Amino acid sequence: MKIKAFLLITSLLPFFAAAQGNNFSLSGKIGSLNAPAKAYLDYMDNGVNHEDSTILVNGAFRFKGSISGIASARLALDHDGGGKQRAVYTGDVIYIYFGKEQIMITSNDSLENAYFSGSNVYNEFLAYNKKIGGTIMALTKAANADFNSGTPEQQRDSAYMKAVANRFRNNIKARETKQFEFAKANPDSYFGLVALSESAGSDINVAKAEPVYMALSKNLRETDMGKELAQRIAANSATAVGATAPLFTQNDVVGKPISLESLRGKVVLVEFWASWCGPCRSENPNLVKDYAQYKNKGFEILSVSLDNSKENWLKAIDADGLPWLHVSDLKGWNNAVGRLYGIRAVPANFLLGKDGKVIASNLRGEDLNKKLASIFNN
Repeated sequence: MKIKAFLLITSLLPFFAAAQGNNFSLSGKIGSLNAPAKAYLDYMDNGVNHEDSTILVNGAFRFKGSISGIASARLALDHDGGGKQRAVYTGDVIYIYFGKEQIMITSNDSLENAYFSGSNVYNEFLAYNKKIGGTIMALTKAANADFNSGTPEQQRDSAYMKAVANRFRNNIKARETKQFEFAKANPDSYFGLVALSESAGSDINVAKAEPVYMALSKNLRETDMGKELAQRIAANSATAVGATAPLFTQNDVVGKPISLESLRGKVVLVEFWASWCGPCRSENPNLVKDYAQYKNKGFEILSVSLDNSKENWLKAIDADGLPWLHVSDLKGWNNAVGRLYGIRAVPANFLLGKDGKVIASNLRGEDLNKKLASIFNN
């Protein structure tokens, strides 16, 4: 009877798995690592970010879940208990795409040297990168190797460093050109959409990008990435100098809705930032000075955070002493206002006149100081 019960339970396992909605698994075997070694998976599915982590046991780890289509992911491996931040920014990390698949990653030592099996999406990703000249990480690694190939004397020479930097920029530019050509040639490929989205960047050339976007298959345009790219194309003209800035409402730190329209009659700096953004934080002291100088003359700052952690957001506001208006939906890069304004990098900002029209964008430091002085000191 016990055997029959066991067989019954075993036969039902696939049903239970399906009921739980798991349609992908990502398993790994990296050497023989054990605790405190830990793997961290962050993946974006249809505009929604997911985070997971697991401890390695004899090198093995496994993630599973449900996705609606193809997910973009960052997989980081903390070898010695240093934590997620170190693993992500200075450790063993890879960026991948996967679908509704059973994926296996194996390596003797690291994710960087791992072999993938079971993923057609990953194989397409490899073929795509071969066509365009490699990933950004690969080009960065090559640039570092280029620099390190020089003698100690060369590495201290500004002309040598400039030459290395120029070669890196040229490689990035060549990659973007190949991405655009790939998008034109592959309108039915998910990576055609990826290629167009990446090569278009923030400062989109609408006349160039829009026809290629419209040639993409309808199902690609209806993905979250496709919709975000459409928003970026639209934002190019909606946020141009002289245009009336798109209106929005988002909650502040205590959940109170703040609307941009309610600030009409003031000169407003719509500032996109995040607690984790070093350049944003380094600009904050300048903004504090400008706010103190002009707030009584009709100047307001409305900061839109691309954080997804309320705790980190509030800590940064307090630590930097930022006394102006703050809003966020805590959806990270998927922030609704960020998408509306076509934001792909922070810091970014738009200076609006009393009538709500865009006066200038991406002013920082002395450029912002001079612009505000010309507005308020005349």
